[in-house]
Amino acid sequence: MTNFPRIILAGLSGGSGKTFVSAGLIRALSRRGHKVQPFKKGPDYIDASWLSHAARAKACNLDPFLLAPEVLCALFQEKARAADISVIEGNRGLFDGKDREGTCSTAELARQLDAPVVLVLDATKMTRTAAAIVAGCRAFEPGLNLAGVILNRTAGERHRAILKDCIENLANVPVLGALPKVAENPIPERHMGLVSDQEHAGREQALDALADIVEQWVDIERVLDIARTAPAPAAAPPVPWPAPVVTGEGPVIGYVFDAALWFYYPENIEALQHAGARLTPVSLLSNEPWPVLHGLYLGGGFPETQADALSANISVRECVRGLALAGLPIYAECGGFMYLCAGLTLDEGQHDLAGVFPLVTRLCPRPQGLGYVEALVEAENPFHPLGARLTGHEFHYSACLEPSNPYALPATALKMLRGRGMLNGRDGLVSNNTFAAYTHIHALGTPHWAPNFVRAAEAYRKKQR
Repeated sequence: MTNFPRIILAGLSGGSGKTFVSAGLIRALSRRGHKVQPFKKGPDYIDASWLSHAARAKACNLDPFLLAPEVLCALFQEKARAADISVIEGNRGLFDGKDREGTCSTAELARQLDAPVVLVLDATKMTRTAAAIVAGCRAFEPGLNLAGVILNRTAGERHRAILKDCIENLANVPVLGALPKVAENPIPERHMGLVSDQEHAGREQALDALADIVEQWVDIERVLDIARTAPAPAAAPPVPWPAPVVTGEGPVIGYVFDAALWFYYPENIEALQHAGARLTPVSLLSNEPWPVLHGLYLGGGFPETQADALSANISVRECVRGLALAGLPIYAECGGFMYLCAGLTLDEGQHDLAGVFPLVTRLCPRPQGLGYVEALVEAENPFHPLGARLTGHEFHYSACLEPSNPYALPATALKMLRGRGMLNGRDGLVSNNTFAAYTHIHALGTPHWAPNFVRAAEAYRKKQR
């Protein structure tokens, strides 16, 4: 399909109900037989995973900070080409970006994709003011197509009727639906947002419950009609996937995928495959033996929720530590970095972990790093060249405790230009061929990463031979 029917669901802030409506709409469209391609704007793994399950198709993150405009558009078109409709969930407020100009906002993404926007508006305790808010959003920035509003948390029929009358006649924007207050969200929340779909036993029932609510209270056919009004975009160039850097059967890179660690951009896995690696999932929680590996990728996740099981699986802890000592190329992000430390401290005490690095992290009640980051590479490592400037993001409630002997700490490769990192404005511990950081990167925004990882894995394989 070349017209790419598409719609962006945006909010006034986090917590407005965007994911509730997005997941419900996607599942409802899928149940009607439409092939839906889900997207999530910004660096969010949890919402993207819920959207993936709602559509039964892998969601893709679109991030104007991490991806150049031409790469972002190419990625959108590659993933959306076979879909009947693309549903893109925004993040934060519609105009919230990284500076006063709203750079990298959902509104900027809407302009880059020339996509109509539907505003999800929490209407709690307001009527006519809602029209003023919608009118302000419609006029705030040029080039934004605010095509409709879905009201959330309405109090009753009279409330919904007044809201619809005010918004449609005073702001001149159609109301496409009005959801009532829901006594209990089918998808509960916790410190990093929604509960992980990996831990929600009733995932399918929860998504169907969301779809039932959207089916009842939203005019889905009007939403489809709006998505189909999006103009056909200019043909984008191919996605700049890396070329193979090995010949023949490539090295095997394991990536941890279990209830503890599962935060990965799908494009990172895909980029490693394009560069020539064979990818295999492994688990830190299972006692199943691992295959022979030539590289290991530990993504982010929730090691704190699985701390007892991670600590109790001594054989895997010792395996990972041994692989690191043997020089296996290991790349770890956030939760993966936490696992490579000596321990994780929770309220009930410390849990021993892999011990690759002589550090302990502690879970805190508030975020210790949150938002986009930029970093300069200042130490040699297998993955990032000296002098490279990295863009990424961090979102962690854990903090590194100051080591009792700072001289025992390995070198840090990254000088943080924006963001917090681990300690003293630094990030990216390096030991042998292991690199571990709080910073998450996107393979298409850091194009050297996947080829370098595969080259390092291939060099390790040859050395083992």
